[in-house]
Amino acid sequence: MASFGDHPLLPDELESLLSDDTTSTVFLKADCPPRVKCGHISELRLVELEEGQWSKGQVESLASDLKEIVTDNQDRSDCFVEIERVGCTILQIGDLRVTCASPPFSDSWEITVVRPVARLSLEDYDLNQDLIDRLSDHHRGVFVVGKPGSGKSTFATAIADHLDLEIGAMVKTMEAPRDLQVAQRITQYAPLEGDLEKTAEIIFLVRPDFVIYDEVRRANDFRIFSDVRLAGVGLLGVTHANSGLEAIQRLVGKVELGLISQVLDTVIHIEKGKVFQVLELQMVVRAPTGMESDLSRPVIEIRKFPSGELTHEMFAFGSEIAVVPVSGSDDPTKSSPIRQLAAEELKRLARSFTGVHVHHVIFTGESAAEIYVDEGAIGAIVGSGGDSIRALEEEVGGVRLKVKGYKELSHSVRRILDQQNHLRDHGFDPSTALRSWESSGSSKRSKKGKGKGRRRRR
Repeated sequence: MASFGDHPLLPDELESLLSDDTTSTVFLKADCPPRVKCGHISELRLVELEEGQWSKGQVESLASDLKEIVTDNQDRSDCFVEIERVGCTILQIGDLRVTCASPPFSDSWEITVVRPVARLSLEDYDLNQDLIDRLSDHHRGVFVVGKPGSGKSTFATAIADHLDLEIGAMVKTMEAPRDLQVAQRITQYAPLEGDLEKTAEIIFLVRPDFVIYDEVRRANDFRIFSDVRLAGVGLLGVTHANSGLEAIQRLVGKVELGLISQVLDTVIHIEKGKVFQVLELQMVVRAPTGMESDLSRPVIEIRKFPSGELTHEMFAFGSEIAVVPVSGSDDPTKSSPIRQLAAEELKRLARSFTGVHVHHVIFTGESAAEIYVDEGAIGAIVGSGGDSIRALEEEVGGVRLKVKGYKELSHSVRRILDQQNHLRDHGFDPSTALRSWESSGSSKRSKKGKGKGRRRRR
């Protein structure tokens, strides 16, 4: 790929919009003023230019001119039509990726021009030496994750350069579209006949040591990632996610639990151009935290790197794969994640056996629990002579159950449960959060409003 600023001569109206070296993206849409995204990657700003609206004819004419530039520069390996569909054309023009959209694909004519504004080496990231050594081992499975525009591709490029120049590894890429600004001798492969799965079949024949897969988005992409990695090739996938844990979760259901740590052993979360967090995965056979030792099973430990702090565990619980935080909760209605899981199952079984709604379950020991129901339902759940409660105890593996009235709960717990019931009445079920433990601690997204700056063209 071309280096920064290396592209054929552009029409004056577009070249002027790229005159600021910090401008990474130009947005042109019919009947709208042009906008640009500029600034350092740690504080990008979306700026509307005060130069009036672009007409449909202006945008359409610029799109035609850009296609002609590609045609006129066929001798350049970095000028080509990447994708062409009805209503959408993606062009590579030197260091610029240009997306032209028109009806019926978009509601009006639109051109988006993206260019890299940074080319960094691993040394520029001030990484821990342990992480550099880990990335230098090109026999790993790595995810680089982050939000759009966070600097994922720039970091992936730095890894590719490091492996190519410092380690001497043969590096290839799989991209749709080709977007990474890698060295000329690193070959970039597009989808063969429109299918990256076919590209993956061919890529083994060129004997790479390491492959960069940009972008891993759809379910089939994760399956291709798994197949390539299990073939013994070092692999780095670039994927959109709000956290490293969310990226790991996306493998569930697409890769067998026992293979996840073989497919993926390192996850690097990029925020604002910097390494925000690194996670490592390792499979062990033991009881999940909070379970009795006779319940040993394969457990994938998710730890912070390089500290080794255990943050989450993945394991099979019945027919589901649970991703459970090891830390507890300050919520008085909740105990450990394992017991939360067991409590939800106990509620479900109680309703199935007796038809009684259980408000809350508190485990008082490894094999004892208190279940809280409406006072008028205590007799129904206990049953004649205690038959119903004994049958329920046998069904849950001999856990001793004590039935109590809802009013025996503390006022603070009842207040929280009443709030949850209110949410259910309005269409939101808080219990579904138990299936998304990975969101704890990472789903508290900032709700700051996006400011809108303006600048005058010079």
